[in-house]
Amino acid sequence: MSLHAPSAPPTSGPELFARYAYPPNALGYCGPNDPAALLQAAGQGGQWDHLANLARQFEGAWPYLELIAGCNGLHDPLDRRVVEAYWVGNRLSLQVPPTVLAGSLDERFSSRAGRRFEPLVSAAVAGGVPQHSFHVFAVYPWLGLLRAGMEGPPLEVLDRCRIRWGRVEALHGDLVSVTSRALDFVGSRLVLGDERVEQVRRSLDGAGFVEHLVEGEMVSLHWDWVCDRLTPRSLSWLQACTRHNLNAVNALAEPGPAAVCGA
Repeated sequence: MSLHAPSAPPTSGPELFARYAYPPNALGYCGPNDPAALLQAAGQGGQWDHLANLARQFEGAWPYLELIAGCNGLHDPLDRRVVEAYWVGNRLSLQVPPTVLAGSLDERFSSRAGRRFEPLVSAAVAGGVPQHSFHVFAVYPWLGLLRAGMEGPPLEVLDRCRIRWGRVEALHGDLVSVTSRALDFVGSRLVLGDERVEQVRRSLDGAGFVEHLVEGEMVSLHWDWVCDRLTPRSLSWLQACTRHNLNAVNALAEPGPAAVCGA
């Protein structure tokens, strides 16, 4: 079977943001209180002003977009390149100096994290990059977000909240079977474990983000949704940024994921 789907127009920055922001928004974890509107606007395309207004209401992600845009001389935090840098990773992700990332974290989280703020900043200095997995691995554990509001074991929450990659194995209407790698621990080190088959959603009653999926394609996943196709380039960046941020938190004397998961 061919692995090539019909070509589609490039996704705009606001639309791309919505694809990745919708899954946690639908679960009530972040963003505005109308996930149906976000899904509809992202799926239809063209509603850029409306999507931009919704994006600004994601208090966790929006400052990272502003940070990446500013460090790369771009005026629009919803420039497609900036949005891709935050959710998946690209060369813009590497243009944010560790000291600047640390300063942003200080401004946003020092009063909230209290004594737990030091390891959060140390992860930035240790080589963390402002791709979404940094927020998941380095910030979430120290803000108590894995103990309050998010249902499920902490390791499972970490795994599903990060942007992960998977290979399409089978299609079942609105659902897709994909092969992916789950997070695991080796001692106190958070690592990518063995491959497993999981079932995720590509649409809700026919409304979704990625059309004409075929078996064998690589896709990006956030919580229980397929968010986008991954090209070889974007897959490589996602894997590289995930490794950067795993290495950064694992280098700490007290890695946040291990502390919150009891590893």
